[in-house]
Amino acid sequence: MESTCLLFFSIVSIFFVAAHGLSETESLLKFKNSLVIGRANALESWNRSNPPCKWTGVLCDRGFVWGLRLETFEISGSIDIEALMDLKSLRSLSFINNKLRGPFPEFKKLVALKSLYLSNNQFDVKIPKDAFDGMGWLKKLHLENNNFSGEIPTSLVKSPKLLELRLDGNRFTGQIPEFTHQPHMLNLSNNALAGQIPNILSTMDSKLFEGNKGLCGKPLDTKCTSSYILSPEPKSSPKKKSFKFLYIVAVAIAALAALLVIIGLIIFLYRRRTKKQPLLSAEPGPSSLQMRAGIQESERGQSSYHSQNRAAKKMIHTTKLSFLRDDKGKFELQDLLKASAEILGSGCFGASYKTLLSNGSVMVVKRFKHMNKAGIEEFQEHMKRLGRLNHENLLPIVAYYYKKEEKLFVSDFVANGSLAAHLHGHKSLGQPSLDWPTRLNIVKGVGRGLLYLNKNLPSLMAPHGHLKSSNVLLSEKFEPLLMDYGLIPMINEESAQELMVAYKSPEYLKQNRVTKKTDVWGLGVLILEILTGKLPESFPQIDKESEEDLASWVRSMFKGEWTQELFDQEMGTTSNCEAHILKLLKIGLSCCEVDVEKRLDIREAVEKIEDMMKEREQGDDDFYSTYASEADGRSSRGVSSEGINLS
Repeated sequence: MESTCLLFFSIVSIFFVAAHGLSETESLLKFKNSLVIGRANALESWNRSNPPCKWTGVLCDRGFVWGLRLETFEISGSIDIEALMDLKSLRSLSFINNKLRGPFPEFKKLVALKSLYLSNNQFDVKIPKDAFDGMGWLKKLHLENNNFSGEIPTSLVKSPKLLELRLDGNRFTGQIPEFTHQPHMLNLSNNALAGQIPNILSTMDSKLFEGNKGLCGKPLDTKCTSSYILSPEPKSSPKKKSFKFLYIVAVAIAALAALLVIIGLIIFLYRRRTKKQPLLSAEPGPSSLQMRAGIQESERGQSSYHSQNRAAKKMIHTTKLSFLRDDKGKFELQDLLKASAEILGSGCFGASYKTLLSNGSVMVVKRFKHMNKAGIEEFQEHMKRLGRLNHENLLPIVAYYYKKEEKLFVSDFVANGSLAAHLHGHKSLGQPSLDWPTRLNIVKGVGRGLLYLNKNLPSLMAPHGHLKSSNVLLSEKFEPLLMDYGLIPMINEESAQELMVAYKSPEYLKQNRVTKKTDVWGLGVLILEILTGKLPESFPQIDKESEEDLASWVRSMFKGEWTQELFDQEMGTTSNCEAHILKLLKIGLSCCEVDVEKRLDIREAVEKIEDMMKEREQGDDDFYSTYASEADGRSSRGVSSEGINLS
């Protein structure tokens, strides 16, 4: 009887495997066999005695493998795509800091893949033009610091959901293809690209295109000439000559048309000036045109050509800034529009500009395009509430500008940048990493800032609502400054649900509600990001019911004791701190409890962080002597090549 049952189940399993492919265990073991692992015992846990979800570098969701993070294992050999195709829930692959080379794998067979990280490997091939065909879900692609050559694949720039693309530090040639949309993160620096930068990318930071001698056009200072636009041809066939001739004729006609437009504009401005019709701003600074154009567009229609004194007075009134702070010298919107401006970035709500005023002040102007939820009176009242906030860990809003179509927030420029840049971009920026004392101090400041918001904005369920590392700026002494707080009452509901951090919380995804503890969840995720060095966005949600995120990955890796692979190797070696790093990790996990009732509230979280720092101060003077010695130059001592080694 037993043998009959055994035979029956064997037959069933054979049919199941035939119908659904290899099991995840067999698929991963087959995949492992295609690799050459240089680091001893790196994948020792990959065996049949444990389920795959307990294997090193395997990320799971509800028992299914959705990601592989095999970083710094000295992996070479080939990537067996066929084996990975049997992992039906696979969404993320990361092979950063390995020794992979050879032909570019056929990742396009993994049509559901959302993120792919191949940074810092040894690929030295051309990527086929169709390498990314059919990858409609691809959001993040990191190929930096390899030796890829040839043209950027056209199939890549057509990806409809692409948010991050890093191709810097390769040998890509040819022109930059036309993107269907502007990615949130893009870096094409240090290649051999040539030709004019597409208009859709012209507002990005010029540093993202540096190191390409043949590139021209905005945002670079190099103007495009015929030598840039028309590349030399070794053999000129009659067809090519005629095409070239037609191209030159077309350029000449376009130039003539542009000249006529300019002449017409000069005549229009002259006539307008003779009627003493006021313009929104005088001569703009060299880089302020885009910001000025955006504001003027929102003003268009306020004064027609025929309206005179009444319209002019209305224009003057509607272009005034509303100041929330008295300790700053007063300036007008026109001063901002005339000032030299540099685009800092384009976030989910709009672009931010760094402006240098004539009095020497450096300000940041942030445009908001999704802020029509509140009427003018309600908006102004809420802005006054935000203006009354005063805390050392909040970035104050200096002034604002209200228009129905869009709003502007003006704040001080913080030269040290964001926490996100220091955690994830310090190498590309040539900066040292953040050490453990600095990270702990940042957590303490963020907690205090959130507690202050909770006390002073009691009517808001989530007083911050958009807490993430890119919304934490760092002062010269690396004190954290929270920004973009208190926005939920003003942001359009649809945009808020799509873009804001509060609406990514477990309670909203499962129960469609934001609670008083939602910001605590954001704090917990931030703590885990600071300790692990992992981007929360690199854990894509498969669907609304998915519980896989940074917190669940940490829980799957953390076994109650020190696990070197869990923590950011860039923190450096700090003596006698492993116990406190683990304690902060547990606080972070307590803040990320899926069950809101079990989650800490903000006061409890801050008290636990403060108590931990007091214990450290009382129990180990060495910690604070180290901390004090670094107060004037956080992280200036660099990072040990071994990272944290506290075994």
